[in-house]
Amino acid sequence: MKLSGKKYVIVNADDFGQSAGVNRGIIGAHERGIVTSASLMVRWPAAAEAAAYSQGRPELSLGLHLDLGEWVYRAGEWKSLYTVIPIEDRRAVGDEIVRQLDAFRRLTGRNPTHIDSHQHVHLREPVRSALFETVRDLALPLRHFNPAIRYCGEFYGQTTEGFSLFDVISVEGLSKILEGLPDGVTELSCHPGEGNDLDTMYRNERAQEADVLCDPRVRESLRRFGIELCSFSRGGPLVNERIGSLDYKEG
Repeated sequence: MKLSGKKYVIVNADDFGQSAGVNRGIIGAHERGIVTSASLMVRWPAAAEAAAYSQGRPELSLGLHLDLGEWVYRAGEWKSLYTVIPIEDRRAVGDEIVRQLDAFRRLTGRNPTHIDSHQHVHLREPVRSALFETVRDLALPLRHFNPAIRYCGEFYGQTTEGFSLFDVISVEGLSKILEGLPDGVTELSCHPGEGNDLDTMYRNERAQEADVLCDPRVRESLRRFGIELCSFSRGGPLVNERIGSLDYKEG
């Protein structure tokens, strides 16, 4: 399928299932906004609620958000907020991928439509190689590594050190990002939420993201720039055989 001159965007909400407030933000941004896809964190108490919501909603593609831990920048240094397994242990990583994939299937009754990871831990070894095996076996797109889908993480309201960038996650900021998207398919990640019910570095920004994603001016920007919304499972050029047949880029 020729994509030249066409622009498609998958708006994927990370952290689905991490808390009730995150679930409310993602559901609202899907029903009233531009979110077309979400990635499920299966280890958290609100995961069952998120999975139940996705049932019977094929317009919302649902992927696995592999969760191996979280790190926060506090008092001038990075610290571990929690650790699931030692991420340098190849066997432990492989076993945990299987556990979380099995949990996803128990919760949803199906395979994920895509895979990514919390805080992008799959960009480093040995997580990367372990996930390569999984996505090849299941013919699923893996964030950053499927050449059919460009990843855009620019809609994020913090610096690396945790300083807020509310202008980036404004209507104007998102419109600027959309205007700069290239032809083809782009996955735009987001982190909407409500209620600040998480112990995490990214808290206050979630409510603003939810509001912006639901703002009608954003849909007008999509129309103005000729961008079509799609998901990992429905719409645009993303037929399953096209995703699954591509080789993953090493590095």
